[in-house]
Amino acid sequence: MGRYAALVGKRVEAYYRAGDIHLSAVGILATDTGKAVFIEERFEQGGKNKSMRVEIPYEYVVRIAEARQEPPVPAPTPVPKKRR
Repeated sequence: MGRYAALVGKRVEAYYRAGDIHLSAVGILATDTGKAVFIEERFEQGGKNKSMRVEIPYEYVVRIAEARQEPPVPAPTPVPKKRR
């Protein structure tokens, strides 16, 4: 079992470092291998369903915390153009 096994399947915010830069990733903790964690986010772009997965090795993790659930943002409704 990995360090973050209790958070698998939950929405998390992970803070990690890449060199001298600190980054963050928000998504579902897909798996914890014991050596790295995988955070996955699914979204729609251009009418197509897509997913992005980030692998963060343990030695780069600064902190992982459960993120609060935010309701999905509704797409803006188009404003009809006036005819002349």
